[in-house]
Amino acid sequence: MKKKIVILGSTGSIGQNTLSIIRKDKINFEIKLLSTNKNINKIISQAKEFKVKNIIISDQKKFLIAKKKYKKLKIKFHNSLLTLDKILYKQKIFYSMISIVGLDGLSPTLKLIKFSKNIGVVNKESLICGWNLIKKELKKHKSNFIPVDSEHFSISELLKNSNPLTVEKIFITASGGPFLNSSKTKLSKVSVKEALNHPNWKMGKKISIDSATMMNKVFEVIEARNIFDMNYKKLSILIHPKSYVHALVRFNNGQIKFLAHEADMKIPIHNSLYSEKMKKINTKELNLKILNDLDLQNVDDKMFPTIKILNKLPKINSLYETALVTINDYFVSKFLENKINFKQLINFICKYSNKGYFTKLKKKTVNNLDDIHKTRKYVSLKLNTLGI
Repeated sequence: MKKKIVILGSTGSIGQNTLSIIRKDKINFEIKLLSTNKNINKIISQAKEFKVKNIIISDQKKFLIAKKKYKKLKIKFHNSLLTLDKILYKQKIFYSMISIVGLDGLSPTLKLIKFSKNIGVVNKESLICGWNLIKKELKKHKSNFIPVDSEHFSISELLKNSNPLTVEKIFITASGGPFLNSSKTKLSKVSVKEALNHPNWKMGKKISIDSATMMNKVFEVIEARNIFDMNYKKLSILIHPKSYVHALVRFNNGQIKFLAHEADMKIPIHNSLYSEKMKKINTKELNLKILNDLDLQNVDDKMFPTIKILNKLPKINSLYETALVTINDYFVSKFLENKINFKQLINFICKYSNKGYFTKLKKKTVNNLDDIHKTRKYVSLKLNTLGI
């Protein structure tokens, strides 16, 4: 019997990489549902190739266009991710990949868990803001959570069969982005195009900017704290410009283990799909040149001041993390719109993440989705008064 698959965000880079793996093994997989926000042409092409009968197009205008234009196809068009219950009613999905950008991914994540045996999430915002809720649903429905981001996938592999109490330190690596070796004076003059030019990875605009500011690593440390239930004191970041080693773990028996693979998201995605039984994937030869010169460095918090935010994070899952995500989203969007420069982007994130009316949220726990939505609205209203 074929294993049923759901991919939310199938037209993005993670979704397309997931499909490229399934394409080589169609005999074992059946895709039950795909989703996109606006990319009609791409999702229709995917639906035709993989014979998918249900697709979600979130954008109302694009949904109406697609429904009319492709009405002769044997495809059911849906306009909301909130219709997952209806689409998947009583089905058991072997694997769900959630690669939607932003907090819009949290609600469908919670809905998909009850249908899914295995669930892969590449949605930082969900794992940062709603981990309490996700963990509760995973336990309730006995679903298996599989980290897919290269760093968390690597940590998971390194911790297999290990007692958490034996872990002294976990290191997440960071490339340093496009401005690692730039002077601080240059940062106010860099263009959006330059900030989007990541040296190693092909990513969307938002995550590319987060990489340039190092906020993506702040978020990944929060994710690691949540996923692996580790104290922040046991989590750290190392600069590794070549992006070949993705995580290192130091154990109390003197061993230091690390996991390396080329900068290709197909590798963690492939391993998450075949987590129950190892399957071969074709990759490049071992890169001895990189391994002989890993060039690991501590992060310079003067060059990347956003890293200092890690020193002020609450010990509990709180609504402050939602505020932090919202603050970052707001100023990244302003930078992409050329309303602020890159140096201002960093300064504003650091400044407003430390404002008292936001830091007070560190004492408030996340009890439900409504808490997160209200917090996001509260923070957005505060930021909108800045008039940027």
